[in-house]
Amino acid sequence: MKNIPNILSAIRMVLAPIFLFMYIQDELVWRSLSIAVFATAAVTDYFDGKIARYYQLESDFGVFIDPLADKFLTFAGFFCLPFLDVSQFPWWAVIVIVVRDMFVTLLRLYAGRKKFHMRTRFTAKAKTMVQMVFLYAVLLLGVFKQADIEFADAAAQFFNSGVLYYAMMFVTALTVYSGAEYIWSNSQLFKIQNTPS
Repeated sequence: MKNIPNILSAIRMVLAPIFLFMYIQDELVWRSLSIAVFATAAVTDYFDGKIARYYQLESDFGVFIDPLADKFLTFAGFFCLPFLDVSQFPWWAVIVIVVRDMFVTLLRLYAGRKKFHMRTRFTAKAKTMVQMVFLYAVLLLGVFKQADIEFADAAAQFFNSGVLYYAMMFVTALTVYSGAEYIWSNSQLFKIQNTPS
């Protein structure tokens, strides 16, 4: 039982590149199946946390791999967006989001080595929620736009309206701001003297 949360996190890491590969295929069947893969990966995130809390199975490895697996899935989702419409989801914005999240992840690892408890601000939690809602919505719209179904025209209107570009800019700005706030609220970390490991 104690290894189940870590196994679920590992499964999420494996599913992330599979989802990415399937979604960027310009065929409806692959893109539709990729949504199921993405949803399955998201479900593992829910259950690994729930099981770990219920059975009190937290471990150093679990604390490391769980957020890393989350990043794998989130990055895979953002990497898909320029393949839908690079004018609305520019690569530079994707890179900014990825670099910010990677930096904060590395900062957490550094803080762990220094036995420093990093404070998580409300903005950082809001950023994660906004990112996931945004990704779910856009990835589904990408499938609907390609499918010959009732929602296809509505999805196409979303892409043609330009509203998704402004949504992407908002997500990017919120991500950068939350990263800057993270650094500011944990500035004491950078004042800790280096000690031999």
